[in-house]
Amino acid sequence: MDEIDAAMRLHRPGVIETWEQSVPPEDRVVEGSPMFRTAVQYEAPDGRLVTGVWEATEGAWRVAYDEWEWCRLRSGRCVVTPDGGEPVTLGPGDALVLEPGFAGVWAVLEACSKDFVVMLPPPEEEGADA
Repeated sequence: MDEIDAAMRLHRPGVIETWEQSVPPEDRVVEGSPMFRTAVQYEAPDGRLVTGVWEATEGAWRVAYDEWEWCRLRSGRCVVTPDGGEPVTLGPGDALVLEPGFAGVWAVLEACSKDFVVMLPPPEEEGADA
């Protein structure tokens, strides 16, 4: 690997300029009327690795992951409860990893903000057995 290749593999997320607002699908909302804001700070050329900041207002909704996510809470308070498992309470500075196949409820007790890194699954190859 030459010096140019190594330098091209180092990325420092920039200033957030664009926020996308959204809400969970209505049929997944468990409590309240949560609203989200997401700012992508880096997206890999193949689109599978995404980093950024996510914010949410109070409420609870069901989640089901087919991707990997690492996140660290910047502010607020959340409870993540896996189906059939014990609730995990998160506050500022707490981090967690959610693996593909995770399903449960994400509840925001106090408006929160988190840094995240998401790795999306590879695209299915044509002709692959389903």
